[in-house]
Amino acid sequence: MNPTDTKPNLIGLSRVDLIAAMDAIGEKPFRAKQLWHWMYHRGETDFAAMSSISKTMQARLAEHFVVRRPTVERELISSDTTRKWLLRFNDGNEAETVYIPDGDEDRGAACVSTQVGCTLTCRFCHTGTQTLVRNLSAAEIVGQVMVARDSLGEWPTPDDSGRRLSNVVVMGMGEPLYNFDNVATAMEIVMDGEGIGISRRRITLSTSGVVPMMKLCGERLGVNLAVSLHAVTDELRDRIMPINKKYPLKELIQACRDYPGASNARRITFEYIMLKGVNDSAADARALLKLIKGLPAKFNLIPFNPWPGSEFDTPEPRSVKAFSDILQDAGYSAPIRMPRGRDILAACGQLRSDSLREKASLAKARAAAGIVDDDHAQG
Repeated sequence: MNPTDTKPNLIGLSRVDLIAAMDAIGEKPFRAKQLWHWMYHRGETDFAAMSSISKTMQARLAEHFVVRRPTVERELISSDTTRKWLLRFNDGNEAETVYIPDGDEDRGAACVSTQVGCTLTCRFCHTGTQTLVRNLSAAEIVGQVMVARDSLGEWPTPDDSGRRLSNVVVMGMGEPLYNFDNVATAMEIVMDGEGIGISRRRITLSTSGVVPMMKLCGERLGVNLAVSLHAVTDELRDRIMPINKKYPLKELIQACRDYPGASNARRITFEYIMLKGVNDSAADARALLKLIKGLPAKFNLIPFNPWPGSEFDTPEPRSVKAFSDILQDAGYSAPIRMPRGRDILAACGQLRSDSLREKASLAKARAAAGIVDDDHAQG
């Protein structure tokens, strides 16, 4: 497929918009239903291979549209079988997507990105060192799930018992609730039972706390909510997560209490990256319990994953275990998440477009060698 082809991409269109696209070329709604099956159940990108569509219609569709995934620039496989893809979009921008295996099971989750870069500048997160370039489209978001299934060989869509890509976590690069419309359209496609068919109960959206959008997310999508908390006081959270200055802890916790569908059966997950000497004490654990008291909640404790230039360190294992024990003794699930894919910078907080890493490394090497680019040289 020619990546420079500018014809409209059918991937990422809602059912309603796909019907409208067919109507624009004089086709009935059943054509959209056929295409939906071929694109999202069978994973097909070539109209000529859609055998239930006549050759004349295949040619007509190819004249007007494309079915395009993001381009895989690089695939890395970790020693623990985590996979990471550097994906390039039509405009040359890039983002990373990860497949995270679930323990020893032959199943796992696709961790998808929603923005090129990020606007939040959380101080412990590598992605936050890359400024926001733009939001990803619905096609670029759902395309990440499809690329993962391409790599895992999961077309046509297997049933629940046979699928390896069993979950989706919207936890990659970017803040999903700052790109909600595109994220929602993409997740509605992912959840559609006649296509990719991943249940809303197997989809988790992670937010750093965009309070005004949290209720709408619950009402429209009904997916599991994860909140990047990482601190138990406004003073500390202001320092490591600047978004807290706009939506402080009191407002964030109230939005969690108001999240539609939250219950003991569908608990809110609080993600807590543990930073040595910063937020990993027993006192912090007890303050955390006080903060979320009465909420149907569980915790993911994530020892900090180092990245080049970071100011933080990974806490001692005994500190992490003591923190976890305090939460679990209070009746909460608080597993310690062993880092996946650290050796390929695919672990939590480590994602960043490789092209920027490479450009930065090249610039540093050139500067060390005394090389000045001509277009920036001063005469």
